[in-house]
This record gives sequence, C-alpha cells and structure tokens, in this order.
Amino acid sequence: MSDIDSSEEEIDIKSLYKVVNIVASVQFEIEGLIDLNLIALKNKNTEYNPDTFPGLILRLQKPKSTVLVFSTGKLVITGLRKTEDVNPVTSQVIKILKKSRINIIGEPKIVIQNIVASGDLHISINLNLMSISLMRALYEPEVFPGLIYRMDNPKVVFLIFASGKIVCVGAKSEEFIQEAVKKLLTQIQDLEFEM
Repeated sequence: MSDIDSSEEEIDIKSLYKVVNIVASVQFEIEGLIDLNLIALKNKNTEYNPDTFPGLILRLQKPKSTVLVFSTGKLVITGLRKTEDVNPVTSQVIKILKKSRINIIGEPKIVIQNIVASGDLHISINLNLMSISLMRALYEPEVFPGLIYRMDNPKVVFLIFASGKIVCVGAKSEEFIQEAVKKLLTQIQDLEFEM
C-alpha cells in the first residue's frame, strides 16, 4: 500500500467498508412538554406506549429512519446511512411537531453519537497473534468468534474476524472510520512482517 499515493489509498480504504447505521441526537428548546399522545394520534407510522417506553417511535420513509421523540424535546435518530441525511430528517420531525402546535425555540443542536460500519479487508487474519500483539484486544473464541479491539486513536471499537470481516462502532464521523480502518490495516501488515 505504501506505493499508492494518498488519494488512491483513500479510495481503496473507502471500498473496504460501508456505513450501515448512524445514530444522532437532536435537542431543541420547546415551550412546555410535547404531547406524545397527540403526535401519535395525528401521524401514521408511529408507536407510543408510555407503559413500556417513555418515547414516541416515529418511522420515516425518506430517508428511511427511525426517530425516538421524547416529551422534553430530545430526538434520537437511527437507521441512516449518510450523515447528510440527519438535517432533512430533523426538519421533517420539526414540521410534524409544528403541525401539532409545538412551539420550537431556536435552532436544534445536532450531535452524531455513533457511526457503525461493516466491511471486509479481503485478507485472512491470525486473531491469536493479534490478541497477543495489540494492546486493548480481547479474544476468547470459546465465547465469541471475533476479536474485540478498542483502538485509542481514533477512539473506535472493532469486531475483527479471521475471515477479514470487520465491524467498526463508536466513530463520530466517517473520517474517523477511514482513519481507523487504515490504521488497522497497517497494524495487521506490521504483524504479518513480524512473523
């Protein structure tokens, strides 16, 4: 990989994984509390049962996502695959709330909480060697077939399988995922050279 210039290398890294879920939180100021019963009655694709969960579950079709709406004005958005879809989903929910006469004050504060990516490095990985060589790696094949690796910088967690399949969780941006996958590949290659 060292023979490849950085722009080609980025394309190669991006081809090794895909984002499968984005979780974002949204907070906005409201007057009073949101009447979740009213929202549920006025909108299809909702579920609200305060006995089992304190929030309203709202399913949107475009972009496909699930939004948890809480009476305090907090939203949790899940199911997106592109970070640029967070703002349009937030706008859709705000329109729904305004139709139910909820007075929203100011701009929403949006924070990406977690990006989950899965991928395939297209190489076989010696998980025993990795578990010995990497700090913050846990491998107990009798409990779980993958190695759990907590990377410090960027701060993400990988599930790594001997087949080369990976799952990356905890990233706050796609750039973190690219950086983490690139670093992981380098660490695996360094281990191979040590053997």
